[in-house]
Amino acid sequence: MKEFSSHIRSAIMATVVLAVVCSGLYPLLIFGISQALFRDKANGSLIADPDGTVHGSKLLAQGFTADKYFHPRPSAAGNGYDAANSGGSNLGPTSQKLNDAIKDRVDSYRKENGLKETDPVPADAVTTSGSGLDPHISLHNAELQTPRVAKARAVSEEKLRELIQQNTDGPDLGILGDPGVNVLRLNLALDQLR
Repeated sequence: MKEFSSHIRSAIMATVVLAVVCSGLYPLLIFGISQALFRDKANGSLIADPDGTVHGSKLLAQGFTADKYFHPRPSAAGNGYDAANSGGSNLGPTSQKLNDAIKDRVDSYRKENGLKETDPVPADAVTTSGSGLDPHISLHNAELQTPRVAKARAVSEEKLRELIQQNTDGPDLGILGDPGVNVLRLNLALDQLR
């Protein structure tokens, strides 16, 4: 019986020690390291004014539809850009619903940006990302939207191209993928022009 009690006592002590280490000390250690070394990222990469007004996260897209703004990728996340319902549509390349949606988006994109029926449209302008919340568009997509935004804001296209370059993130690790224009940061910079 003493041996059984000894095993129970050891099991309870091991459980308590592991609970304290795994549920208390380790999370506090990781929290402290992330706050010390990666404060911006650990807190959501928020974009805020100097007065503290938060406009969003540079990691999440927001819907912009007015002509005076650059438009993000389409979203399949909930009611559009809903982080609580992040995810793709799961429609495959043989899906008629997907093909119809892309055709409608191509027509709409050409119309709103003054393109001819034969002008190619960037894929990121008419397809959703895997999460539905991708904050970036391609440089080509931004370039095609530039005349519309310049006209709506009465700003030179050259000034908009400068803002596009300032709000373009390079490839991951400097080598993976293509540069992308962060739409929220770009549109906030546009609003600062006034």
